[in-house]
Amino acid sequence: MKGATQWNYRPFTRLTEREKQDLPVICRIAPFAGGFTFQWFDRGAPAAAHEVRYRVYRSQRPFATLPVESETVRIDGLTDEQDYEFCLARTGQAGESPLRLVRTGQAPGTVVNYLHPEDTAYAFSGHSLCSPTLVRLPSGALMAGMDVFAGQYGNSKLTLLFKSTDNGENWRYITDIYPSFWPKLFVHRGALYLLACSQDYGDLLIGRSLDEGETWTAPTHIFPGCGPFEMGPHKGPMPIVEHNGRLYTGLDYGCWRHRQHANGLLSIDANADLLDAANWCVTPFTHFSPDWPGAPIGPCPGCIEGNAVVAPDGTIANYLRIDLASCQPRWGKAVVLKGGSAGPEAPLAFDRIVDCPVGSNSKFQLYRDPVTQKYLMIGTEQAEDKPGRTVLSMAVSEDFYSWRIAKRILDYRTCDPQCTGFQYPDWIFDGDDILLLVRTAFGRPYNFHDANYQTFHRIRNFRQYL
Repeated sequence: MKGATQWNYRPFTRLTEREKQDLPVICRIAPFAGGFTFQWFDRGAPAAAHEVRYRVYRSQRPFATLPVESETVRIDGLTDEQDYEFCLARTGQAGESPLRLVRTGQAPGTVVNYLHPEDTAYAFSGHSLCSPTLVRLPSGALMAGMDVFAGQYGNSKLTLLFKSTDNGENWRYITDIYPSFWPKLFVHRGALYLLACSQDYGDLLIGRSLDEGETWTAPTHIFPGCGPFEMGPHKGPMPIVEHNGRLYTGLDYGCWRHRQHANGLLSIDANADLLDAANWCVTPFTHFSPDWPGAPIGPCPGCIEGNAVVAPDGTIANYLRIDLASCQPRWGKAVVLKGGSAGPEAPLAFDRIVDCPVGSNSKFQLYRDPVTQKYLMIGTEQAEDKPGRTVLSMAVSEDFYSWRIAKRILDYRTCDPQCTGFQYPDWIFDGDDILLLVRTAFGRPYNFHDANYQTFHRIRNFRQYL
């Protein structure tokens, strides 16, 4: 057995379970009302005939069987909002995939991928789909990524990649990336990159693909981390922007266990080799201060998941969500830190705390519209009459600091807020439209936070709402 020289696996398996690579693999699931589809492959016996076996979850009925003729299988005529177990088996010879679980039902948007909360397919990494990341590839295809999340203080380490060649109408599995948590896909100088952590608060990593995600270099370690129980890099899938010849993105340092985070900007010369760790640098990390003007009252563990963005005055800024769960007010604020002219390794300075209608206690994503020059923010809208994460909204600002809701993209306030959530959107401009990938908890997830879906959405002609 030779050492690993790449970051991608189809699928990832433990070194003591390599025989699983020769079994059929179910690599993508997408429920709909009264049925579901799934994608599969069989590297161990690619020419064998196959069949799908399925039944109601935890029933004692015999499995129903259907012959399989393509890599994508659709099963209709099932009971809606019902749990099923199923596997893919070789017909007439040994070899079948592990049992997978699915709950039928229609979720908002187009389903990129689904993971039943009791499905153990990715138990080594987690039980829910989190950290959406979306990018338009040089070929025009779309690529979506997500990590598999284990819950607070877990051992999440796996990212799944999917591609669409028809503008998001249909998706297919590409590969596993391991180890990778909090992934961010981006394209630079015609190559596809992935910036991630090795696990919760693990090492900060970056890798490159020259074939649009099919294969990846071994990852470069930019900064070390300590893992989920100690301080380390926190790097959600936040914007990566180019400004004055450098790439910038937000980077935090801390740990949920210790209830503290500090914030900086990671950057690199846009013409440098992104896989050379020596070319990267980060500002000193700025800690939240209760003495800042407008700071909330009460114990605040600080800010995370900052958006690197160019302010109207031409400076680079870090626009951050702030944890207000134990404070007054409990929502509706964001923190702006600014860089200066002293260089990319100079500390960020406090600018102000602003009223923010989306994402106070949940990740929001912020970009400047290149056409109108207005700033757009998409995130979970929270207010006293909208508890939880049941509303995903787009806000707009002309001056960078004053925000108003322009459009409610998903509004499910009538649903149970404990098991419904639309959060952590990663979005891109696409001409007159906005494309977004959403971490969606819907139809009996583990809870509103630990989502069972990743869904794709398009806001057509978005400037009409500005």
